[in-house]
Amino acid sequence: MTYPECDMMDFPFPPALRLLRWAIHGTFAVLLVLAVVQESRTAVAAGGVLLGVFYGTALFVESRLPDFGGRLHLLLGRIWLLLVTLAWAALALVSPGFVWLAFPLFFGYLHLLRLPVAVPGVVVLTAAAVAAASWHAGGLTPPQVIGPVIGAVVATLMALVYKALYRESEQRRLLIDDLVRTREKLVHAESDAARMAERERLAHEIHDTLAQGMSSIVLLLRAARRDLATQPEAAEERVLEAERAAAENLEEARNFVRALAPPALQHSSLAAALRRISDSAAARTSTRVRFEVSGDPVELPPAYDLTLLRVAQGALGNVSRHSGADNAGVTLTYLDDAVVLDVFDDGCGFDPVDPARTPEDGPGTGYGLRVMRERARALGGTLTVESAPGEGTAMAMTLPLPGGDR
Repeated sequence: MTYPECDMMDFPFPPALRLLRWAIHGTFAVLLVLAVVQESRTAVAAGGVLLGVFYGTALFVESRLPDFGGRLHLLLGRIWLLLVTLAWAALALVSPGFVWLAFPLFFGYLHLLRLPVAVPGVVVLTAAAVAAASWHAGGLTPPQVIGPVIGAVVATLMALVYKALYRESEQRRLLIDDLVRTREKLVHAESDAARMAERERLAHEIHDTLAQGMSSIVLLLRAARRDLATQPEAAEERVLEAERAAAENLEEARNFVRALAPPALQHSSLAAALRRISDSAAARTSTRVRFEVSGDPVELPPAYDLTLLRVAQGALGNVSRHSGADNAGVTLTYLDDAVVLDVFDDGCGFDPVDPARTPEDGPGTGYGLRVMRERARALGGTLTVESAPGEGTAMAMTLPLPGGDR
């Protein structure tokens, strides 16, 4: 705890101040013992003993009350210093052996009082010590002046040096505390960012897998109900296709929970997985879907395979739900330094400025396109969409190959 009344006060004491404190108290005890031993008068020696008892009792009480601080502690310390000073003055007047007790008292003044008050106090104490020494010697001599003055100067310089060191130490402590708080804030911020990123990833995965699968099931069941009375065989085929879609969706959900690769990629290549989802999209709707591979296939990192598959699923889901297209195509192109996924259809199209406005099958949300763009950006790629109402849609995602080329 730091006291505003005195820059040097700090309870409980830091190690350096505690060591200096006990060194000063030890010096006072040694000088007091020497003065009492050399004193031949019983009354004066008894007065020295009483001063020592009072001094030691105050230290003992303070050591037993480590949490006893604040303004009251400072006030009691100053009262104690005043009483010790008065006792010293009385003993110094009757015996020269007690004059040198002024030296440890200098540190008490500099510690318990503000510097503007402590320095004049040290000057007065020095003058009193010089006067007492000259009184007992019967005259003023240079050693009687130089001794107390040097002691006062040394004590003042030591106090100023400690004060500077203490302030620097406090600044470092505050800086360290600030760094610790900043680090904790960064840890919390990183944790929040990781949590938000994970939530965003989960939202993307759910949108591109479970949501798309559920939409396909709904479309298949609607078509089956429409054909139930007039084309029961076609309706049954739609129901079976919905059953297969539900099973695939269930497998997606289980693998999603287990953080495994998508089922379509677990036992086949990217091209085979894209062909299967294209065929599945064609089976679930009246849209004819064609899949092609261009260029020489190369092995891609798992993140690339997953991104290309999810974007194709999302794009074909949009074709099934919103486009009303007769034909659609998916093309996977391997270039020297990039891989490109194209998905196009001849459906109703939409306004790229406001993708939420879809002419068919109710309003969209535009979330799917945002997810696709975020997936492309995450791998340093780009997503371009060309469309207009009544003119179909063409979407192309370009991902740079790792290392810049094959």
